[in-house]
Amino acid sequence: MKERPIIFNCQMVKAIQEGRKTQTRRVIKPQMEDHIVPRCPYGQVGDRLYVKETWAIRENLWVDDHYEPDGRVIYRADGDYADRWKPSIYMPRWASRITLEITAIKVERVAEISEDDAIAEGIVPEQHPFDAPPAMRFAIVWDSINASKGYGWEANPLCWVLTFKETPDSPKEKE
Repeated sequence: MKERPIIFNCQMVKAIQEGRKTQTRRVIKPQMEDHIVPRCPYGQVGDRLYVKETWAIRENLWVDDHYEPDGRVIYRADGDYADRWKPSIYMPRWASRITLEITAIKVERVAEISEDDAIAEGIVPEQHPFDAPPAMRFAIVWDSINASKGYGWEANPLCWVLTFKETPDSPKEKE
């Protein structure tokens, strides 16, 4: 079993914590023919991914009319406040609070996503008759992350589809 990092934005961290996100799609780079599939850079079934997210070290805590050093890791996804957030790419392993185990891996074009898979991606099912189906809402999220990089929905890139579960040894809160 190997362990590798994976970056998630605040909204996806919340979806993982709420048990709504059990799948993620990542663009295969470079793109290739459908029948040629390289080794997945995220690992294989049974490997673990530690989540990197926007974070900070809380430097001071107001106690009895003065500030005291704190040093606790805080996370933007929790709605905490920090003067200077550190980008997720710079999060060290020791600061990560979520560990995921890969349970399945497949390759497909992003536009082939099913409604069930869009929900597994953290998209909330329709709650109102005028809501767009989950796959359509996923397309909007996908483009907000990938379109500017040339991998938008219309480009329909090949993707790694990673299904995962949170591991029981994921620390729920850093001391």
